[in-house]
Amino acid sequence: MDADLASITQFIADSPWRNAYWFARMLLNGDKYGAVGTSKERQMLALATKLESVIAQESLTDNEKVRICNRTLGNAMSEFFKPTAKGNTLAQNLAFDLSRELNSVDDIVVFILCVKYIVSPMNAAISAVPSNDLEFCRETAQSILDELGEESVGKVIATWDTMGVKGCLDVERNLVVSEFTKLRNMLKTLSSTHSEIEENMIMTAFVQEFERRLGQKRKNRAGTSLEDVITFLFDRYNFKSHPKPDHFQTDIEVDKWFRCTDGWMIGISCKRTLRERWKQVSSADSHALSRYKIKEVWHLITFDNDLSDDKLTMLGQQRQIFYLDANSDRYKSASQHIGMADYVRPLNRFIADIRIAQNE
Repeated sequence: MDADLASITQFIADSPWRNAYWFARMLLNGDKYGAVGTSKERQMLALATKLESVIAQESLTDNEKVRICNRTLGNAMSEFFKPTAKGNTLAQNLAFDLSRELNSVDDIVVFILCVKYIVSPMNAAISAVPSNDLEFCRETAQSILDELGEESVGKVIATWDTMGVKGCLDVERNLVVSEFTKLRNMLKTLSSTHSEIEENMIMTAFVQEFERRLGQKRKNRAGTSLEDVITFLFDRYNFKSHPKPDHFQTDIEVDKWFRCTDGWMIGISCKRTLRERWKQVSSADSHALSRYKIKEVWHLITFDNDLSDDKLTMLGQQRQIFYLDANSDRYKSASQHIGMADYVRPLNRFIADIRIAQNE
């Protein structure tokens, strides 16, 4: 096994197709190279066509083709952005680093393939991946509330969370399979020769980079999923929301604010779990809340296993209330405890409590 691995490793090191992945990373790296593979996709495709034309010229030697291609690439990069723009410097960095990798016609062929058949199709596929869970969840959430009433808000939140994740992952999975199949079929039509291992380099470069970008989208969705459900509920019940209090700058993350009839505010934070964030949340002590006329902060928590007695007590004393699943062990225990009962409420009361606070 070790001998086989060493053989494959050496083969990869010696093959120009090893750069299929690294070229993709360079074209998509925003911090170092300006992500021209996405921000200047149309221009990059035009550049790839120019490079193809150069290497097709029979009157040029291979060395001349490489030199002309590198100059063509450098000139193109200098035209992508205005001379004074930050992107110009980043594009020039890319041109310089690519010039150290494009040392043969084979290297240029790999670069062209990367632009046309890895980066560009990936961009199109990524754009089809949902940025939030709304399209998967809204209709089901409406049906739950229509059928079971506002007391089923806990079921809406739980369903929204799980359904949104699965729905988006299903879309991702279908796109990965579809684009993988297209790339494999395309490789069969290429005139350039490549071995099975080299074909695997190309396919895995696509999948590895595609998965990295999908992971970024998942992270962004996770940050807004439960915020979206709060917005849905406010719209559903015609609750009025308000901007956060002026100059309120604590680390606590609040997704929605509403004003009570007495003029004080209540903030709502909907998160799966506090985890390590609870120390940040604790920075909004009762004095800070009073200073900005914030009556309470309500936390909707979907996973409450890490919500310890110490967290509940400390944050509860700072006028922070936790809405938990009425059937969870954490809620049952805290709601029956003389020191924590005032700090926890069942999720099925959430809508009624907003209505009371806005109308009492």
